[in-house]
Amino acid sequence: MTNFNASLTAEAHNKRRTLMERSRPGRTGAALPASDVPPQLMPEPSLLRDDLLLPEITEGEVVRYFTNLSQLNFSVDTNFYPLGSCTMKYNPRINEAIAALPGFAMAHPQQPERQVQGTLEALYILQEDLRAITGMAATSLAPLAGAHGELAGILTIRAALDARPGATKGQRRTMLIPDTAHGTNPASAAMAGFNVVTVPSLPSGDLDLDAVRAAANDELAGIMLTQPTTLGLFDRSAIEMCQIIHDAGGLVYADGANMNALLGRVKLGEVGFDIIHMNLHKTFSTPHGGGGPGAGPLCVIEELAPFLPGPVVEKRPESTYHSVMPAQSIGRMGGYQGNFGVLIRALTYITLLGDEGMLEISGNAVLNANYLLAKLKPVFDLPYDRSVMHEVVFSAKRRKGASALDVSKRLLDHGFHAPTMYFPLVVAEALMIAPTETESKETMDAFIETLFAIDAEAEADEDFLHGAPYNTSVSRMDEARAARQPHLRWEPAE
Repeated sequence: MTNFNASLTAEAHNKRRTLMERSRPGRTGAALPASDVPPQLMPEPSLLRDDLLLPEITEGEVVRYFTNLSQLNFSVDTNFYPLGSCTMKYNPRINEAIAALPGFAMAHPQQPERQVQGTLEALYILQEDLRAITGMAATSLAPLAGAHGELAGILTIRAALDARPGATKGQRRTMLIPDTAHGTNPASAAMAGFNVVTVPSLPSGDLDLDAVRAAANDELAGIMLTQPTTLGLFDRSAIEMCQIIHDAGGLVYADGANMNALLGRVKLGEVGFDIIHMNLHKTFSTPHGGGGPGAGPLCVIEELAPFLPGPVVEKRPESTYHSVMPAQSIGRMGGYQGNFGVLIRALTYITLLGDEGMLEISGNAVLNANYLLAKLKPVFDLPYDRSVMHEVVFSAKRRKGASALDVSKRLLDHGFHAPTMYFPLVVAEALMIAPTETESKETMDAFIETLFAIDAEAEADEDFLHGAPYNTSVSRMDEARAARQPHLRWEPAE
């Protein structure tokens, strides 16, 4: 038995060797043909770095290294991701297959339009689908991520306000941001030159309309509201809030990160919102993570359409499709037609599900979140004890030996990714859990059972959870130090 355990330990150690530990002088992973150009002299030694070592390894070792490394990661293909506002959910493989079709994948963005009418038509259909889903008048697919869409949207609002007849350019520069907003909301507004004013929430979780009224003057540009909010709640004051903002001459921005709770049921354009960005990776199941890829299309009312970032796709009477820049466009947010492959994945998802499927998405997302709310009440505090939409925000402050961080770390030992922690900031020891519409009851029941077990561990030993995780490849670390003083380069052992 001792030898067997030692063998396992040696095997695990071998899998976790770094590339430099695997390196041996003279080994190579590729054979190149003889050079057909004259050899060139090396640069002067003073120009060369001697502190950047490169591994010399075989192709097989490279493949094993990265395969083993990938198996140490949590992924949505192998684990449940109850990841709050990021809404990591399953990406159907058919989306990947359609996006990889040669007609899409091999198209070049600088091809003549007559040669890529099919790709332009696909983009036009997606523009129209998103416009219909949101109840808006026009769509731009140009933004390359959610925060990118936010910035584009706020710049669109600024341009539209400044262009109004009789407007004083730069007068309306106050943007209201709820205290529950995503952190990118105030950042986007500030980057676009607005003065950010925070609006508090009521004990019910709804927006404080008195605070909105107090700020509704001739300097008001608008408000950015996530609907449903990051508390997982449908803000019941939304219609009245829109009226207050409009009466003051402002515009209402919807952060559409949580639209998977509303699909087929609520069109924010009909509620009174003027502009919305949509996170395709959250609502329409495109890949997400690692800094990309992403897409954050904008949908707007008629007044804002001329200012959208471009290009947008226009269908002409002769049934041909063309890329055009809106008349008073704020300009390009990136190259060409946005993140084309991600857009095709979203179009595939919408097309296959149709109107009935949109209703199932929102229905199942809301059902799953409320199921978790009901089942986990005995374990966590519920700051806002009312029905939720697509996600539920708990507080872990009840148990002395189990902070939100401790619970999240211990979940990793049980094979579950951690939920979003400490957000929204208005909830102490917050745990934001979003099961999405793609998870089964069996998966959620296993997650619930695990949280009950973790709670029992905390009750039995207040210090136990502080050391979690115990079974992962990386244990508890000083995360603040790791962020501020990271070790990013391999160094040989002394």
